[in-house]
Amino acid sequence: MQTSLPVQADFPLRTLNTFGISALAHAYLAVHAADDLFRVCADDRLAALPRLVLGGGSNLLFTRDFPGLVLHMLNTGKRVSGEDASHVYVTGAAGENWHEFVRWTLENGWGGLENLSLIPGTVGAAPVQNIGAYGAELKDYFHSLLAFDFETGKTRLFTAADCCFAYRESFFKQDGAGRFVILEVTFALPGQWQPNLSYPDVAEALSNAGHVVPSPKDISDVIIAIRQRKLPDPALVGNAGSFFKNPTVSRALFDELKVAHPHMPGYVQPDGSVRIAAGWLIDQCGWKGKTHGNAGVCETQALVLINRGEATGEEVVRLSEAIRQDVRDRFGLLLDVEPVFI
Repeated sequence: MQTSLPVQADFPLRTLNTFGISALAHAYLAVHAADDLFRVCADDRLAALPRLVLGGGSNLLFTRDFPGLVLHMLNTGKRVSGEDASHVYVTGAAGENWHEFVRWTLENGWGGLENLSLIPGTVGAAPVQNIGAYGAELKDYFHSLLAFDFETGKTRLFTAADCCFAYRESFFKQDGAGRFVILEVTFALPGQWQPNLSYPDVAEALSNAGHVVPSPKDISDVIIAIRQRKLPDPALVGNAGSFFKNPTVSRALFDELKVAHPHMPGYVQPDGSVRIAAGWLIDQCGWKGKTHGNAGVCETQALVLINRGEATGEEVVRLSEAIRQDVRDRFGLLLDVEPVFI
């Protein structure tokens, strides 16, 4: 493929996805600046290819080789982009490591993102999934983002309303997929910070550590410890973190389910609906620690599917379908998957 850009053909992606699945990209480009995307757009042959934007590779599952152009976002940089009476605005480039960005905000004394500590991935990928953990979601602190539009060849600023955030969803995962490439994200961090201790595990860990009035960094530290205890390190065991979304049901249905399953955990949402812990549902079906071909279910968290060595994407898909069927048969609930299947 002849182009002025350093595009590589038949590029191996195994080390660029946290599941460690072997796959090839027909074409691959490391993106270090917005100019790289302008040049792709101006190249008719490259612009005609299917596109896959890759960050940390932590929320996707390759089931085949990718027949188009992989744009690997490696642009870096973080800065304070503004301040007013109520917020500090901080901006991170898309290629920045998410956890390192969170810790940078905390080291500078800005609270808000601490409950999202140690989530794998990059700053640019975080809005796509509207990442969330321990009672917080990215949308809670999102201000705006800048993205490149392959349809117009220009950049566009997105507000929170433009992003259409929902539970593990956004415009960029739906209608905007393939068209827009996020370049940088800006967050509004509160000047008057209040701790989010809505999850009992976090409150208990802080109490055990003697933090009566915890700081944002204290909360981050205990969440890191909890995640390290419960979740496998992708650098050691291939996985994409939580593989299934927690199903959300009406309060009436949850109360009905509780009659049959008294210990079912649920978390009431602002709209009155109840979010049920998918990991508990899977565990009740006996899947924790089980192996299915070369794929398996984590021994410490049933919500996490793992690569036991040489798993293919198809094996992981078959395992996930078997789990979904068992949960549906026992509880009447259909689990949706979090990772994007390629």
